[in-house]
Amino acid sequence: MSEGNAVVARNVRLLREQRGLSLAELARQAGLAKQTLSNLEQGAGNPTVDTLFSIAAALGVPVTRLVAEREQVMTVQRGDEVVWQRHGGYESRALDHVYGSGVIENYLVRIGREAEGAGKPSEAHPVGTLEHLYVISGRVRVGPADSPVELSAGDFVRYPGDRPHMYESLDGESLVHIVVSVPRVQPGTGGTTDARTHGGGRH
Repeated sequence: MSEGNAVVARNVRLLREQRGLSLAELARQAGLAKQTLSNLEQGAGNPTVDTLFSIAAALGVPVTRLVAEREQVMTVQRGDEVVWQRHGGYESRALDHVYGSGVIENYLVRIGREAEGAGKPSEAHPVGTLEHLYVISGRVRVGPADSPVELSAGDFVRYPGDRPHMYESLDGESLVHIVVSVPRVQPGTGGTTDARTHGGGRH
């Protein structure tokens, strides 16, 4: 199995399971034979570009989510570069999409520059967890502990939450809104989606 095929296999299987799709259902939505998709998830064969685009479309993700190592998947949206969409009497700004039937947690988090443990990495959450963070006020350094990003009020970032990650205020106390998406645990894995990531002992 080539490394490239292994990356695609891991990503497709994880994204499919996050959405609660069976192998047969994803194959149907992508217009593929079930055996073709099964071989791909096992890292066998060499999927064509058309096959990858069909799978990505069925999963509702850009094709880069299938071919890139998960550690590389981080999206930053700067507040002064976004486009607001007008809808009658209001405007909206899309931040991100959350898929799956697992646990979706919403938090407002105050990050203090001088707080005890400030800058110390938080533990990794269950495999497949994503964190979506929007800066309401202040300046922060957040994201994977080995590759954090600096953000200001109005900026948004999505990053893998299943690796050690950090929250550090760079300007007094900062306020951020965090949405944590923890994928549904598959039967027999021994895991649980009951533990809270920021409101309990798993932080």
